[in-house]
Amino acid sequence: MEEECACLCGPGPSRGCQCLQQRLGPAAMAAADSKPAPAPEGKHVEADMAARSSVGSGGIRSPMPPRPTPRCSLQHLPPELLVEIFASLPGTDLPSLAQACTRFRSILHTDSIWRRRCQEEYGAVENLRSPGTMAVSCRELYANLLHPCRHILGLWQPDNWPYGGLLYVVVEGPCIVGRTYLPLHDPRVDDSLQFKPAFRIRLAEGKSPTVQCTYGCRGPHSCHVQIRKDGLSTQCNLTHHHRMPGGSREDFRAWLREEWGQTLEHIFQEDRLRFVLMKLIDHQYDDCRNYRRIYLSPSHAEDLIRPGLFKGTHHAHNSLEVVMLSFHGKHARATKITGDHHVPAGQQMIEIHLSRRIQLPDDIFNKLSKYSRLVQEVHEQVIQEQQQQQREDSTEDGEGHGRLSPAQPSVGESGAAALEEQPVQFVLPAGVSSRDQNYPRACRMCFYGVGIAARSGSAYPQRIPGAFLLFDEDHFGFMWQEPNCLSLYSRVQVTFQNAEAPSPQAFQDMLDNIQSPPPDGPFLAQGQQRGEEASEEEQLRALLEV
Repeated sequence: MEEECACLCGPGPSRGCQCLQQRLGPAAMAAADSKPAPAPEGKHVEADMAARSSVGSGGIRSPMPPRPTPRCSLQHLPPELLVEIFASLPGTDLPSLAQACTRFRSILHTDSIWRRRCQEEYGAVENLRSPGTMAVSCRELYANLLHPCRHILGLWQPDNWPYGGLLYVVVEGPCIVGRTYLPLHDPRVDDSLQFKPAFRIRLAEGKSPTVQCTYGCRGPHSCHVQIRKDGLSTQCNLTHHHRMPGGSREDFRAWLREEWGQTLEHIFQEDRLRFVLMKLIDHQYDDCRNYRRIYLSPSHAEDLIRPGLFKGTHHAHNSLEVVMLSFHGKHARATKITGDHHVPAGQQMIEIHLSRRIQLPDDIFNKLSKYSRLVQEVHEQVIQEQQQQQREDSTEDGEGHGRLSPAQPSVGESGAAALEEQPVQFVLPAGVSSRDQNYPRACRMCFYGVGIAARSGSAYPQRIPGAFLLFDEDHFGFMWQEPNCLSLYSRVQVTFQNAEAPSPQAFQDMLDNIQSPPPDGPFLAQGQQRGEEASEEEQLRALLEV
């Protein structure tokens, strides 16, 4: 009887199987082909039945039904192949396989399957074992920690007006760690962002996930985390751990260095003292903090440059601030992620008119008066057009202009055009100040823009004309007309995981959300199921009980 092949190359006689050819080699296959194939069992019986059926029918043989070809079943595959197949499936699909048969259920206990799911779905690329979690399998880690807490991963902004901030929650080994941005004193815009742990969620053997707050210099302590899809809340159970120990001058100096990267001399500066002391008080007595979801802007081919997070220095103080650069058709905006009393976090700081390009003659930056006059002319023209548009909208009962139009940019404003532009030499005009003197010496494109900020001593923001300077793909600046200063920004060179916006509308909703008051209502408890995910969670729990 010819052997039937059960491999993935398909059913059929094993003599023509590619797997057998590879196993035996050409010489052995040639010898096998020279031998007559043995008659399969049942041939004589089929011949006798055919002969009998032909009797009385004029010797005409009646057709026999074709013999069914055996099919290769998934259950017949070797275990190592099933492990590879199961490891390539989403983790939420594996509980259904566990219910198919006991063999699949047993194979799904293989730790390498869940290790791959932890790595591919949640970015757990480091060692998933630690001394405190040696007995915790990757299957338990996936089902008891990573999947229930998946909504916490990504970028968040604290609701501590007006300072804001940036919290990055990521999987590190067998833990979920929240790292907060640490604003260092007097840095350069190309310096890397500095983060320090704010909390961690870990899973120990036979226990539920535990949360520890890592603020303060007294070591980790108990904390509570509440999660929902677009909201996060942390509440520390031992707030005195946050507060500065002792009370001497040396204690205060040590606390500033460890918690803020500052020195006592740094904070005694004009406008800087108030900024640091207000943040100090806010941090010392803040035992509960809410966060809002931050998405990275979707990128499109027509964008001037790739959008994203940029860090830069504002004229008001020395710390690096973080802004979100995004494109909205014929406009672009820079939104504050970290803020101050001049421009609070979550508010738009710069509005760029991509349809108002300023041509750059070779000597435009040599004289401040020439540059200022050019910007002022465009500013007055824009105001006149906006006033005319407002009059037309008032007669038509329009929707207003608070939301940026999604119109496409005109020719010459796309990213491809920006790359083809020949840069113009850039030298900071006399009379214009900059915190960072290491600015680029070539400018590729320039657009009219408006800076939105409150001047010192004022609580009301003002719209100040200026110029948006595109230096290259990773650097831009904004030159304010009043005061005459340059704000320089450099791209944040960090690959943030779980931070991409699911859609352009979701990103726009996020921008609207961080500019509005905090949402009312309680947060969902950690790991609490939403209605549409209840069946999925039940399957995961059932799998763990196997």
